[in-house]
Formats: sequence, C-alpha cells, structure tokens
Amino acid sequence: MPLPFLTADRAFETADDLALPYHDRDRWRRPYRPGPWRVGAAALWLLLASFVLFAAVIIAFTASAAEAAVIFGIALAVIVCALRLLRMGAWVSARGLRHVTFFGTRTTPWERVVTVRTAQQPVRWLGLPRTVQGQALVLVRRDRTEQDAQVLMTTHNADFLARQGSFDRAADTIEAWAAEHGRR
Repeated sequence: MPLPFLTADRAFETADDLALPYHDRDRWRRPYRPGPWRVGAAALWLLLASFVLFAAVIIAFTASAAEAAVIFGIALAVIVCALRLLRMGAWVSARGLRHVTFFGTRTTPWERVVTVRTAQQPVRWLGLPRTVQGQALVLVRRDRTEQDAQVLMTTHNADFLARQGSFDRAADTIEAWAAEHGRR
C-alpha cells in the first residue's frame, strides 16, 4: 500500500493548496503557504518561549509568584509575537484584500481596488533595510496615487525568498481574485 505522505517521490508545491470550489469564499484565506524563513523564525520564537515558560515554572516553585507572573507574561508576549509573525501576509476573501503586517492590518474592499499588479523594483531583503532588485506585488487603491502603491509581498520577503515559482503562483492568484471581485 503506497503512502504518498511518507514518500519523497511526490512533487511539493503542487496545486493541492488551491481553494476548492465548495469552500466558503467569504472566509479570509492566504492564497499561498507561509515560507520556510517565516516558519523557521516563528519556530525559534516558540522554542525561546518554551524555555521562558520553563523558567517561569522554576521561579514559581523557588521564588515569589509575582516574579513568576512577570516571566510568564514575557513568555506570553513571545508566543503572541510568533503567532503574529505566522499571520503576516496578504489575505483575500469576497469582501476585499487584507494586508497583515507585524504591527497592523489594513483591509481594502474590492470596490476601492484599482489594480493589483506585479512590478519590477527594488525590494527589501527579508524586511531589512537592505534593498535588492526583485519583484513586488503592489496594490493601487482609488483614494491613492499610483506612486503611493502599497507593496503586498515581494520575491525577497520571508515567504518567497529563493522560491520564485511560489511568488509567481501567489501573485497570479491574488491578481485573479482582484480581477474577479473588482468588476462588481
């Protein structure tokens, strides 16, 4: 009996992450998988949180409850940061396009979207100040000028670094959502 989930002969990054036609289109969904850099960073943050939680338990048994509560609060903050890091990206639904960053979320209804397009431009490497030449998926809104286009994702962010094919598929999917829902 073949077990395809245990074998290495199947192709990764196949079309199995596409939304099925019977799924609820009103739910917010990210049309791509989080990248290995993002998942790895979140895993390291969660590993750090486990050590801090372990320290909180030790402090709770050996010191005061107030000190343990402070350390537990720090661990909780690290966990929230790791989960927020995993949540970052571009999300779509029938209601609009949502861009989730570490510190905020901006939702744009489809009626206010002029275009979503891929542009060749300098992009930030893993969100750091250093820029490299790459592609970016940009959102142009009705209430903004073309120069104020919002960058949704790039070929060099934590989701798509060294995964050009994944960026192309995700950009095409988001552009298709914009083309489908923007005409109403």
